[in-house]
Amino acid sequence: MSEKCSLATTLVHAGRKKRYTQGSVNPVVQRASSLVFDSLADKKHATINRAKGELFYGRRGTLTHFALQDAMCELEGGAGCYLYPCGAAAVTNSILSFVQSGDHILVTGAAYEPTQDFCNIVLKKLSVTTTFYDPMMGSQIAELVQPNTKVLFLEAPSSLTMEVPDIPAMVKAVRAVNPDIVIMIDNTWAGGVLFNALGHDIDISIQAGTKYLVGHSDIMIGTAVSNARCWDKLREHSYLMGQMVDADSAYITARGLRTLGIRLKQHEESSIKVAQWLAQQSEVSVVYHPALPGCPGHEFFKRDFLGASGLFSFELKQKLTQQQLEAFMNHFELFTMAYSWGGFESLILYNQPEEIAKIRPNIQRKLTGTLIRVHIGLENVDDLIEDLRKGFMRLK
Repeated sequence: MSEKCSLATTLVHAGRKKRYTQGSVNPVVQRASSLVFDSLADKKHATINRAKGELFYGRRGTLTHFALQDAMCELEGGAGCYLYPCGAAAVTNSILSFVQSGDHILVTGAAYEPTQDFCNIVLKKLSVTTTFYDPMMGSQIAELVQPNTKVLFLEAPSSLTMEVPDIPAMVKAVRAVNPDIVIMIDNTWAGGVLFNALGHDIDISIQAGTKYLVGHSDIMIGTAVSNARCWDKLREHSYLMGQMVDADSAYITARGLRTLGIRLKQHEESSIKVAQWLAQQSEVSVVYHPALPGCPGHEFFKRDFLGASGLFSFELKQKLTQQQLEAFMNHFELFTMAYSWGGFESLILYNQPEEIAKIRPNIQRKLTGTLIRVHIGLENVDDLIEDLRKGFMRLK
């Protein structure tokens, strides 16, 4: 496809080569473990090219997987894309591919909690040490680089409190100390398309495709799009760890790409409207939406991102009691309580300030009120605001 094509056009056409569609609009669903060779020559050719898109064995992928991988590379500008059974698998296997016993890694202290747990439990057992840094420290992160530092792990925006780091400054500072450090980012919030990770000299862009790529809360999948420098190692190490997804999940994820652009536009429009309304409510202390000035790193968001998605949070002026939490959380009509996000439905969860402080000891900014995280879905935005308004009324 021409490099001049817009994002909307690329989302519709990426990964739809005739080899993958075989006369249909969508890529075929090819479910296979064994893939049959007609001759020794064919078997030899497949073996030599098993990492280059040739049908070799089910765990290496089928045409359905190849179609999604090609599409993700077109979208994110990568040399290759590996598929995992969930976002956490994409994160952990990406890190594992580039570390060994005795190494050190830098991880944002505001990362997704399972990412932190992986570092504190699994990597610790492997004698890989982790330094959790404040995401807003910018170029000062260079001071944390050690001789054995192998990975810098970013997440933007941060989980829960949505800080947007100065990614270009951090990448430049780390590269100046050691250009060989592998830099990777959890790029889920941006759907891989609202922030051009590889274009900012990041090596690997990771997503929980479960969220926006799928968009319908019914499939779990993870993706890691890599540049050429890191692709071979990421691919082979992930393969050796047995990472793969089924063909149906790959197909549904590829189908989700076709509407990703218009879904993100609606998520953005509605989330900003809800965030602006929340900022005017007397019960709310701060709204942590990257598109609003009150969010830490808002200036970096405006500079580096193409738009916003539907996930953000807001801090109440007080810490809610258990009785208040039950009154507020238990009676929404449209917002439902569930982990994950990125689907068509609106979700809501809470965290108390001491819970956030416990998992983020390296973050200087502390919360004092209850934090409410919402994902704004595709419902009518005025209906969602009314649902939240009734929630605040219940607090009174």
